[in-house]
Amino acid sequence: MAFDFDVIRGVHRGMPERVAAARALAGRPLTLSEKILCSHLCGDLPGEFFTRGESYVDFRPDRVAMQDATAQMALLQFMQAGRDRAAVPTTVHCDHLIPAKTGARPDLDMAQDMNREVYEFLASVSNRYGIGFWKPGAGIIHQVVLENYAFPGGMMIGTDSHTPNAGGLGMVAIGVGGADAVDVMAGMPWELKFPRMIGVHLTGRLSGWTAAKDVILRVAGILTVKGGTGAIVEYFGEGAESISCTGKGTICNMGAEIGATCSIFAFDEAMGRYLRATDRADVAESAESVREHLRSDPEVCSNPGEFYDQVIEIDLSALEPHVNGPFSPDRAWPISRLADAVRENGFPSKVDVGLIGSCTNSSYEDIDRAASVAQQAVEKRLRAKAEFTITPGSEQVRHTIERDGHLATFAKMGGVVLANACGPCIGQWMRPGAERGERNSIIHSFNRNFAKRADGNPNTHAFVASPEIVTALAIAGDLTFNPLTDSLINEDGQEVRLDPPSGHELPPSGFSVEDRGYVEPAADGGSVEVAIRPDSDRLQRLTPFEPWDGRDLTGLRLLLKAKGKCTTDHISMAGPWLRFRGHLDNISNNCFIGAINAFNDEANSIRSQLTGEHGEVPAVQRAYREAGIGTVVVGDENYGEGSSREHAAMEPRHLGVRAIVVRSFARIHETNLKKQGMLALTFADPADYDRVQEDDVIDIVGLTDFAPGKPLTMVLHHADGSEDRVTLNHSYNEGQIGWFRAGSALNLIRAQQSA
Repeated sequence: MAFDFDVIRGVHRGMPERVAAARALAGRPLTLSEKILCSHLCGDLPGEFFTRGESYVDFRPDRVAMQDATAQMALLQFMQAGRDRAAVPTTVHCDHLIPAKTGARPDLDMAQDMNREVYEFLASVSNRYGIGFWKPGAGIIHQVVLENYAFPGGMMIGTDSHTPNAGGLGMVAIGVGGADAVDVMAGMPWELKFPRMIGVHLTGRLSGWTAAKDVILRVAGILTVKGGTGAIVEYFGEGAESISCTGKGTICNMGAEIGATCSIFAFDEAMGRYLRATDRADVAESAESVREHLRSDPEVCSNPGEFYDQVIEIDLSALEPHVNGPFSPDRAWPISRLADAVRENGFPSKVDVGLIGSCTNSSYEDIDRAASVAQQAVEKRLRAKAEFTITPGSEQVRHTIERDGHLATFAKMGGVVLANACGPCIGQWMRPGAERGERNSIIHSFNRNFAKRADGNPNTHAFVASPEIVTALAIAGDLTFNPLTDSLINEDGQEVRLDPPSGHELPPSGFSVEDRGYVEPAADGGSVEVAIRPDSDRLQRLTPFEPWDGRDLTGLRLLLKAKGKCTTDHISMAGPWLRFRGHLDNISNNCFIGAINAFNDEANSIRSQLTGEHGEVPAVQRAYREAGIGTVVVGDENYGEGSSREHAAMEPRHLGVRAIVVRSFARIHETNLKKQGMLALTFADPADYDRVQEDDVIDIVGLTDFAPGKPLTMVLHHADGSEDRVTLNHSYNEGQIGWFRAGSALNLIRAQQSA
């Protein structure tokens, strides 16, 4: 029986009535996402149906999931909320803090030693507040959620941008910052702007070398990294039903790379098979009882252009394998074009490392198909010319593929099995020689490939592909190799070809695991003491941010004008900085150190207006704070794309930055800034970005009349005595303006809980 089955059954039992009421109010057929969203409203339906992209709506998600890096700050905030227990089913998953260096066992032992106090804190705070705890080595959050918690028709939030992975099981699953998680855990409504709807119509069927991963790589090439912002992406059609449940999860997982709120598939036979294979026949039966409500209405699928804001058509039978990169996950190359792209762009053609697994592609099917390619290499006397690593997604997957001989197959071709953790995907790769900064290429089945993300080397060209393509290119050691058409020379000097991969959707002998790594919380945790050492450099109890003083912001200085792409990795790097995710002051020493200064094209080098000298961003900002001077950060398009990490909002707030002014925001980061009491503002005229000078004195006025839909004004006082007045737009509603005035959303929650 599944975890929290009473919650699942309650959602399904309530859907028919709620969907019927929503359909009547809308006066039209509904998409799948609209049905699920309207089944999770906080309160009754309004007088008229929601306007996509405009209406702010309060929801009641069914559950919360947190990974260890983001859980630290989220739980430190929750401890201030005044609750004795999490209001909804909640879990913590220890997957981000495990290094990738030698191999699974030694790396896990190293993590246990390095992170002991953090794991003790997470275990104790979980036990105290009724939160399920998944130990280090249990697996990556999204794979574990898919195996144990995701269910068709449900709604969840998670403090990781790839939470939408659960859309592979028909769930509206949305990545958020920790403050959003605190709202839901504290029993408060969770607010979201009602999303736009993008439909992806899949026809045909995958075959040969083409995999589910290629669907989202193609979609990323179409929509780019911001084309899905503010939208839910729904996949439908006979092609969608031909894809396995875990393949659907892969597609939904990487929807984060197009900025989508989440992605989702309708409930079908593949989902039912997966639920039964993971010991959740009860969930499958419950879903089957409301099958008609777990898919879009028939009229939507037959006439999608009328009901979706955008429709994309993809014929799976004609789809080529794709390889995306480098440096951006939307830089899409069909395999037939890759060799030309490598030569034309001067990418290093030699593949140094191939890496498979991660939260995106670590299912049994993924590993089975990749192992079929590896087995061919063994049988045809081909040895991988690149290094090769395997990251299982969960202990259940790892134990099963070991039983079925896949790990032994990978070992024969030179593969190294890493821990069941994020590892290289989030900068925990202790790659020998990366510090030398040499130009090189790697290829992996992860989701992101921003510069420096995997190994810290800005010259590592990272490419994204399916596990089977990664395996083939690791064997060849060359990005210009096309396994669909090209041959290789084996150890006997013979010319050989790789056959297309094959694999099972689910393990023929069933899943197998001895210890899943789950710890049930105490029934009553009131007497549990949360473990935080007063002298710790890893954990720090939070001090509430100060409320707004009721005045306009004047006499501000420009801290940084960021040029080009400024992701959360640029704002708050991961990798070695993960060790400080529970200590706000210490981790603030990485604030903006990766962002490129528009005035000198350098990272972590800005001019202090106090001294006239250039210095590192955190040090300059601390000097401004010490002098009582507030600052502004200016950014470009899609500012804050990438991870859900709210540290990228909390660090500037902690150091004294008062406002972020950009051309446009990524969804999660904009919300994170609002939650922390920051001003998140956009240029009404994007060209005004160019008016901001390095030595400006800046005022932001109109705050005494701060209201929804009413622009603010930024006054730029230039050093030559001239000034520019720039109109700034915002998307704050009344409740979010309340967060700003109170100093943070958490300040309001705490006040409400104590009232």
